[in-house]
Amino acid sequence: MILDKLKGVYDRYKEVERLLSEPSVASNQEKYVKLNKEYKNLEPIIEAYKTYKNVIENIESSKIMLSEEDDAEMKQMAKNEIDSLITQKNELEADIKILLLPKDPEDDKNAIVEIRAGTGGDEASIFAGDLFRMYTKFCELKKWKIEINNITEGTQGGYKEIVFQVTGNGVYGILKYESGVHRVQRVPDTETQGRVHTSAASVAVLPEAEDIDVEINDADVRKDTYCSSGPGGQSVNTTYSAIRLTHIPTGLVVTCQDEKSQIKNLKKAMKELKTRLYNLEYQKYLDKISSKRKTMVSGGDRSAKIRTYNYPQGRVTDHRIKLTLYHLQNILNGDITEIIEKLQIAENTEKLKSSGME
Repeated sequence: MILDKLKGVYDRYKEVERLLSEPSVASNQEKYVKLNKEYKNLEPIIEAYKTYKNVIENIESSKIMLSEEDDAEMKQMAKNEIDSLITQKNELEADIKILLLPKDPEDDKNAIVEIRAGTGGDEASIFAGDLFRMYTKFCELKKWKIEINNITEGTQGGYKEIVFQVTGNGVYGILKYESGVHRVQRVPDTETQGRVHTSAASVAVLPEAEDIDVEINDADVRKDTYCSSGPGGQSVNTTYSAIRLTHIPTGLVVTCQDEKSQIKNLKKAMKELKTRLYNLEYQKYLDKISSKRKTMVSGGDRSAKIRTYNYPQGRVTDHRIKLTLYHLQNILNGDITEIIEKLQIAENTEKLKSSGME
């Protein structure tokens, strides 16, 4: 069954390879980019297919050798070889099942991340700042690039809102698990009686729209300029470099004031607007999937409480998979890889159940 599926994937791989060499495809940039992306995505499966096929052939040849061999020592060697190859075959099958699962087409994209302070006043803004620092450290570990689009600072530190773009390899496919409400339980600096408070911040991770994904009619967008506020040096509050874009048909509003140049802010704001428009449709796709799957750990309901950071006990709990870890400071310093990997395993397990390949 797996070999049949892999053969079908291999046939498609060879077909895409052929199409990429055709002049008509090479002259069509949109089609070429799409096929080239598919080709790259198929490569890991093809490598696994070649290895798997080779292991099966080796098992068959070892079985023939075992049946024809008279020497006891050689027979034992053949048996050991078969046992080792069967173990390798089973491990490859488990990996291949994951590789054959339908991949979210957005996973390879860059992302736009929005962190907003929720309930908890100043403490929520400080926590939003902590989350931003956590993601900054994580992105540094992944060698991803962060660019800030817009900041509204909190009165006692942190941010009421911060929007930033993350660029790198497979960003959205990893960061999408962070969408949802994050809670913090700790004693705020302003608390005189040492009582633990609960505050929250919401995180939204959106796959960044590419130019070929969304077309915007200029007549549908109102552009306003105003003076920047916050960090930015001498240009702050003196030049009209900040940009506010309003998409009239949907009412979506995007602002960008991080750059000193109005042109750069406009470019960033337009990219964010395209992403938000694209995500209106993408959210419908997520809703459709989550209605079919009992436990969807990524994407789904962005208003759902997903994680709690408890300072008194030094623990972090991810409520989607009931995972509790007791190295809070490491996690806040960007070490969230273990959490994300366990979320990916949980989602893949659910996908396998839905596909019947478990």
